[in-house]
Amino acid sequence: MFFSPSSNPKGLLKLVRLFLKPASLLLALLLVASSCQQIKQTKEIKLAHTLDMTHPVHEAMVFMAERVKEKSGGKLTIDIYPNSQLGTERECLELLQIGSLGMTKVSAAVMEGFSPNFKVLSLPYIFKDKDHYFQVLEGDIGDDLLQQGEKYWLHGLTFYDAGSRSFYSTKKPIREPRDLKGMKIRVQDSKTAIDMVQSFGGSATPVSWGELYTGLQQGVVDGAENNAPSFFLSRHYEVAKYYTLNDHTMVPDILMISTKVWEDLTPQEKKWLTEAVEESAVVQRKLWAKAEEEALAAVTKAGIEIIRPDKEAFSKLVEPMYQGYKSEPEVYELIQRIKAAETTSSNHINSKTSNL
Repeated sequence: MFFSPSSNPKGLLKLVRLFLKPASLLLALLLVASSCQQIKQTKEIKLAHTLDMTHPVHEAMVFMAERVKEKSGGKLTIDIYPNSQLGTERECLELLQIGSLGMTKVSAAVMEGFSPNFKVLSLPYIFKDKDHYFQVLEGDIGDDLLQQGEKYWLHGLTFYDAGSRSFYSTKKPIREPRDLKGMKIRVQDSKTAIDMVQSFGGSATPVSWGELYTGLQQGVVDGAENNAPSFFLSRHYEVAKYYTLNDHTMVPDILMISTKVWEDLTPQEKKWLTEAVEESAVVQRKLWAKAEEEALAAVTKAGIEIIRPDKEAFSKLVEPMYQGYKSEPEVYELIQRIKAAETTSSNHINSKTSNL
């Protein structure tokens, strides 16, 4: 039967719609399938930390995220949540353990609450100098420590340089250990840090990082201890006018990933991530050195008194702490290994990424 469009335009429209519906449905299904396939091919890892976005460690992690995306062609991405958006360092580690969070950056001092052997990195004057510090972290000892968290569902990826920690105070300068007597010094929630301050004669007082500015301002504590960039970026120099560079500890930061998330990665994804992490560690070291220099210059300009004391006077007082670990064979063995480690050149850089 011949159908005339001019004689029945409504019929033609109905006929066209009849044919278009299956085609439209098929197109929609194809688009959905394509979208689902794209989502399936893209894997995202959430990384949370407590640092400010201007911090060199955050900048290094942003670099890492960019390199992961480049290496994977967008198939693997890292979404970063700074400024304690997802919790404290301890809370982020707990989220890693259950697989609710992919990655985080924590201080080795906080890690000792999860994996006890990490406490060796918080021991005062355990490292002879910066070269010794890098040699240990980038060698077999560092690799062994990064694997220590595996049984606690925490996989270590790399160490980031967090500089040397030194004392700063509000009421009086700290020129020698006896100046700490009777002073309330804020420390991280670390037994090692508490024991150290007590060895110097001070009163160790754990206070959260977010509450420290107010604590210093209101006299809850008389001082604290941290590296130069943190002292500057936290604006603690506004209330603590004395900074004593006694360099009592070199406690590194650690980039961790949930073992649940790590095991879900394919060998190729692990390769992309590992390479990007190693590259970021080299970049972070350069950023850190620059940040230290700029921070010291800035606080000096702000009128802070920079004190450079006799470090040996401090180091002698903490020597008994080492003997106290004889009751913990694994930690004591690590202490002996670190002390025996030899330094290399002053320009020591991880050989895996020295060509960057």
